[in-house]
Amino acid sequence: MNATEGLITGSDGMSRCWWCGHDPFYQAYHDLEWGQPVEDEVKLFEKICLEGFQSGLSWLTILRKREHFRTAFAGFDVRKIARFGEEDVERLMQDTGIIRNRRKIEATIRNAKAVCGMYDAGETLADFFWSRIPPATERPAQVTADTLRQMNQSPTSVRISQDLKKRGFTFVGPITMYAHMQAMGMVNDHVEGCFVRTSINRKSRAR
Repeated sequence: MNATEGLITGSDGMSRCWWCGHDPFYQAYHDLEWGQPVEDEVKLFEKICLEGFQSGLSWLTILRKREHFRTAFAGFDVRKIARFGEEDVERLMQDTGIIRNRRKIEATIRNAKAVCGMYDAGETLADFFWSRIPPATERPAQVTADTLRQMNQSPTSVRISQDLKKRGFTFVGPITMYAHMQAMGMVNDHVEGCFVRTSINRKSRAR
């Protein structure tokens, strides 16, 4: 690993962000998902929920449980989750395939209801997030391992957190929302020299 630049070179010879290590599963997430622009409503809601469950835990732990989360939470269909009741909460509390945290489970149900409220008001998650792209003045001149370690939230993530809470969301603090911004491609936080950073920049220019 180049500690200064925050890069590792994989067995395929490609330079990647250091955090995915040499785990093929984690590398696939890094290469194909993290930072790629997302507009799909189900995927956006799933990311919000899983970022909330990740709080205080390793993201790789959540990622390895993701398929089970999808089964447990009705494919992250907001209309179905919004109808979950106390029996569903108790069912989920017994499900060893997910993170059994009552507050996070209840937050997922509450957030599904909040999204339904947005839909009923004519607002989508994609519209909400993509209308809040951070200005260039918020972004570092270069994205390195050091800048990422120092920057776990931003003025935009604070505003997003506040706006979502006004809509009834919970477990959407500024740090969680910055991680969401990274994951859904609102910011490109692949470090300089990572091959994915270049490909995302090309897509961004095309958009």
